Amino acid sequence: MADIIRKIKFNSAGLVPAIVQDSQTREVLMMAYMNAEAIEKTLATGKMHFYSRSRKTLWLKGETSSHIQEVRAVFLDCDSDTLLFQVSQRGGACHEGYRTCFFKQLNSDKGDFTIVGEKVFDPEKIYRKK
Repeated sequence: MADIIRKIKFNSAGLVPAIVQDSQTREVLMMAYMNAEAIEKTLATGKMHFYSRSRKTLWLKGETSSHIQEVRAVFLDCDSDTLLFQVSQRGGACHEGYRTCFFKQLNSDKGDFTIVGEKVFDPEKIYRKK
C-alpha cells in the first residue's frame, strides 16, 4: 500500500482531489479530497472514503445515507496529482438529493445556473437534524 501512496502527489495540506465517476454511464458524480488514510481505507474496503476539510476527519461516503460508492477502477492522472475513481453508486451522490453533485448548468443568456438534474431522494428524510 505504501508504494501506491508514494506515487501520488499530495498538495501542501496532504490532500489530493478525487473525481468520482459512474463506472457504467461515465457520468461525473462528485469531487472530493482524500488524504493517504482515505486512499488506504478505500483500497482496503472497496468503498469510497474521503477527508472532510471542514470537519478535519475521515468519512465513508454513504455512512449516513446508505448511498455507498463501490470502487470498480482507480486511475491516476498524468501529473500524479488527481485521482479518478469509477464506482457503482447506490442512490444519489449529492447531499442535496441529486444523483450527481453537478446538477446545475450554466445558462449564459441569463448569467445564472439552471437546475438540470432530478432529485433521487429527499435529503430532509436522510439528514434529519438531531
